Amino acid sequence: MQCIDVTYGPAALSAALDWGRCLGVIDIADAPALVGIEQCLLERMTAPIGMAESFLSGIHQGERIAIIVSDAYRQTGVHRYLAVLIRELARIGVHPEDIRLIFASGTHRVPSPEQQRAILGAEVYDRFRHQSFVRDAHNPERHVFAGTTSRGTPVELERLAMECDRIIATGAVVLHYFGGFGGGRKSILPGLASANTIAHNHALNLHPRDNRMHPNVRIGVIDGNPVAEDMLEAAKTARVHGIINTVLNRRGEIAGLFVGELEAAHRAAADFARSLFAVPIREKADLVIASAGGAKNYVQSHKALYNAYQAMKPGGRIIFLAPCEEGLGGESIEKWLRLGDVDAIFAALRKQSEIYGQTALSTREKSPSALMVTELSEADVQLIGARKVASLCEALKIARYELGDDATYYVMPSAAYTVPFSE
Repeated sequence: MQCIDVTYGPAALSAALDWGRCLGVIDIADAPALVGIEQCLLERMTAPIGMAESFLSGIHQGERIAIIVSDAYRQTGVHRYLAVLIRELARIGVHPEDIRLIFASGTHRVPSPEQQRAILGAEVYDRFRHQSFVRDAHNPERHVFAGTTSRGTPVELERLAMECDRIIATGAVVLHYFGGFGGGRKSILPGLASANTIAHNHALNLHPRDNRMHPNVRIGVIDGNPVAEDMLEAAKTARVHGIINTVLNRRGEIAGLFVGELEAAHRAAADFARSLFAVPIREKADLVIASAGGAKNYVQSHKALYNAYQAMKPGGRIIFLAPCEEGLGGESIEKWLRLGDVDAIFAALRKQSEIYGQTALSTREKSPSALMVTELSEADVQLIGARKVASLCEALKIARYELGDDATYYVMPSAAYTVPFSE
């Protein structure tokens, strides 16, 4: 008898299996939380990665500083150290009124005031709420042209950031299914970029001729990945002084803190993230039981489906636990899913690329394998292409009937962040 415990939003689900063969639990490697985040930040600012002098060297009194923070869809822990960074800027002469805090939301929904307070921390939000700005990626007046990348992407970036003398980008590094890794360059593109710039960059996902994804656009890959390399080239057109990136452990605590030059510090963070989130597996399973954790909508939950699919045998099943209390994620993803088959989505993407189109493509490939436990309506689940089931127990009964008593399975309690790799 095997007991399974997984999360379903804020709730916990349990079930007992007296059939099948468990190949293991695929989860984030455990890592202790850093102790004394404020002191850790000061130490890392003294010896930043890829920089010859201390992190704040070269910043002068009177300069305007843009601090870039992630939106509500990204847990980063920035509230743990942001007040210290601002204090250190003040110590070297930067006036508080010369600091701007900008939420790098790309084309995501912008954070509400309550979410902004949670992201920044109460102390910083109360002091700087009138110097904190959300974005509008679709407003041309909010962007300035910074150049064109070698791959032809016009770089249009947030005016409020580009007006500043220096940009300090914060964020968290996790594996990303087409950008390679989050954090680093992604704070600028897509974070600060116009919808037009984001579309051009994301179009590099596609194979130049065939109706398939570009073979080098892969999770956990940045070198040779045209999307990731284009992001970096675009980010270098901005005045990025440096980055502060975290890697969180399975409890959402800061386990790694990386301070330094845009590319070098991000690579160091990515290496650490890979050691936590990338899990080698010797074989794939007939069934994968995957929790999307606290993801609020289908767009965010899709990452768990994507990762679970990497551990599933062809013809297998995924029990996909994703409450999605905020629905699919907006009209944009619905528009792409309603196009129907893969060829129709590819045709539309070649006319106008968009991140939601990429998500729709991935969904069309993976959703037929999914038995979905969710709060989404039956109609929304049908639009995704999955099958809605009432409970974990019901999903297990269906999987047993379709796969047989000898089926193998994995459990992925943190599927949105854990990436299986075949050895």
